[in-house]
Amino acid sequence: MTRNDKIPLLDLVTPHLELEEDLFAVFRTLLKTAGFIGGPMVEGFEREFAQFCGAEHCVGVGNGTDALRLALIAAGVQPGDTVVTVPNTFIATTEAISQAGARPDFVDVEERTYNMDARKLHEYLEMQCRLDWTGKLLNRKTRSPVTAIVPVHLYGQMADMDPILELAERYNLFVVEDACQAHGAEYFSSKEKRRRKAGSMGRAAAFSFYPGKNLGACGEAGAVTTDDEKIALCVRMLRDHGQAQKYYHDLEGYNSRLDAIQAGVLRAKLPYLAEWNRKRREVAVGYHQLLQPLAEIIMPPYEPSSSNAVYHLYVIRSKDRERLQRHLAEASIGTGVHYPVALHLQKAYLGMGYQEGDFPIAEKAAAEVLSLPMYPQLRPEQQQRVAKEVLDFFGCHTSVAA
Repeated sequence: MTRNDKIPLLDLVTPHLELEEDLFAVFRTLLKTAGFIGGPMVEGFEREFAQFCGAEHCVGVGNGTDALRLALIAAGVQPGDTVVTVPNTFIATTEAISQAGARPDFVDVEERTYNMDARKLHEYLEMQCRLDWTGKLLNRKTRSPVTAIVPVHLYGQMADMDPILELAERYNLFVVEDACQAHGAEYFSSKEKRRRKAGSMGRAAAFSFYPGKNLGACGEAGAVTTDDEKIALCVRMLRDHGQAQKYYHDLEGYNSRLDAIQAGVLRAKLPYLAEWNRKRREVAVGYHQLLQPLAEIIMPPYEPSSSNAVYHLYVIRSKDRERLQRHLAEASIGTGVHYPVALHLQKAYLGMGYQEGDFPIAEKAAAEVLSLPMYPQLRPEQQQRVAKEVLDFFGCHTSVAA
């Protein structure tokens, strides 16, 4: 391999070529049955993905943003409510909240995991909210009812769910997990003394199957998981124009049905997901070892003992990120920035009155994070080349095995 051989941030070609015949079989089946929307292919995937997540129900929808929006509505978010989440995530998280009729509000993230800081959440609920005479929690500034929390399981690692769920119970809030980057991730609940998978701990959870996810479709797709049958039934109606049965509309809904082709693709891939996640963890261990000389400088991913991360992304940090990214690009190594501007500072939310410095950890991460190539098919020699270029950039000439 030469320095000019491109190492992409993500390889979407190889896994699809490996499963080419399985994927073609999906299309051939649907051509013969013309069951393009709903039907056995969708129902089979919903059943199998619910089992994979350890949830009672799974409802396939058009994409991950819709999954979160419909989950929030079905769980009880009302127009005018406030929903608490984090500023260090993709805008789909807050779009879903706004499109459900609520107002997103933020608490900062942990320095090492980039996930919701339960201590900051506690401070927010104590200092920025109050109980009215009915016992309803209100935001002191906006007087909006605070009804829900959306922790984001970022980069393939679950948020610290025990204290988040404890606070939710204490303040009579419900939790909807944004699990769009965490297919198969696990969290050891000290309270329950067992491991729980992403998508099984909140009142509901949202998944995206965008092609680049650990479990990705060949297009747009999403799903809601829940143990609550009423939420599942409501999402099923919401995704299909509010229909309880054809042409009978119990409520006004949306058009967010999961295509059978995408469900078939996901169903074909699902048996491989655990192995793909295992390989991602192996790649992460490799990076940890190769980049150890720079550990205090680049802050490689931190994984608490409670976590079993699936490394949707492998993110390091640098105060000189742009120059490091250019250096890697010149070496034909793809990288990404997830995400360069914290949500509270995006132009879309200028009217909400946030200022620079309101959420310093998220802002610092936004200025420094850099995603290195991460996918199950990343070969050891490719990974060694990535590590060598990172080490060289920082003037660290520790030898990397070829």
